[in-house]
Amino acid sequence: MSFPQQRLRRLRRTPALRRLVAETRLGVDDLVAPLFVREGIDEPQPVVSLPGVVQHTRESLRREVAELADLGLPAVILFGVPEHKDAEGSGASDPDGIVQLAIRDLREGLGDRIVVMADLCLDEYTDHGHCGLVTSAGTVDNDATLERYAEVAIAQALAGVDVCAPSGMMDGQVLAIREALDDEAFEQVAVLAYSAKYASALYGPFRDAVDVEIVDGGDRRAYQQDWRNVRESMEELRADVGEGADMVMVKPALTYLDVITRARAELDVPIAAYHVSGEYAMVHAAAERGWIDGDAVALEQISAVKRAGADVVLTYFARHLAEALQ
Repeated sequence: MSFPQQRLRRLRRTPALRRLVAETRLGVDDLVAPLFVREGIDEPQPVVSLPGVVQHTRESLRREVAELADLGLPAVILFGVPEHKDAEGSGASDPDGIVQLAIRDLREGLGDRIVVMADLCLDEYTDHGHCGLVTSAGTVDNDATLERYAEVAIAQALAGVDVCAPSGMMDGQVLAIREALDDEAFEQVAVLAYSAKYASALYGPFRDAVDVEIVDGGDRRAYQQDWRNVRESMEELRADVGEGADMVMVKPALTYLDVITRARAELDVPIAAYHVSGEYAMVHAAAERGWIDGDAVALEQISAVKRAGADVVLTYFARHLAEALQ
């Protein structure tokens, strides 16, 4: 007796057949590596909660990015860890701030071999840990923060960045950055907006990596997305595209695959998804205990993000996957 499902089983019979009919193909070109560069250190510092990830020196960052380019990786995104922080996050826009120096290093060393993105936010640079300027009442001042974001964008553009990636979830951040870049003749600099960035419990290891702690036990729920909602995320995504975003992002990735799929169905711009630090760390923790095959799970998870509709995946597995996919 023949069943319709037999056709499906016939096409699963061998690895070559499965490859031949695979619907989703993950490649090196889909990946972006998040990298941390720290001011005032002489050698890379491991991030304990992110196995295999380090805070780079400028020199080790240059070497790492050159090796990633040799592996065929198309892009990296930089996060800075300054020696000193203040209420305004001055280091974020300082021409000699750590990220601006790192951008110049990479541009001089690698030219256009790899796309250099830079996170554009204040939280790594503020002593209060929030993504924007804080009022005397302890709330984030959205409009005053937009002025700072514009200054940061210009500093990154002057250093040679290819893509500014505003992650603070301030209302109007894309428009403020786009207008500032255009006014200073940096029309060629693209904007990747963290448009649907959720107030997730999965960011803990990242905050270890950038030495961020929000004062007085505060949080970012007033300006990041409520993890229970999808319709409001679609509004944020549409708004950022309307303000001039060249690409938009959903963050985290795995727990918001439905948002990625909704965005892909509606929007025509490239969609990025950030497989965040907690998602990465959980795989490593389970693999270290022998509970899962970490390599297999990493490939499965990142492929799932691609299958959901992401064009670009930011992941700490980028180097590992690039080596595996050769």
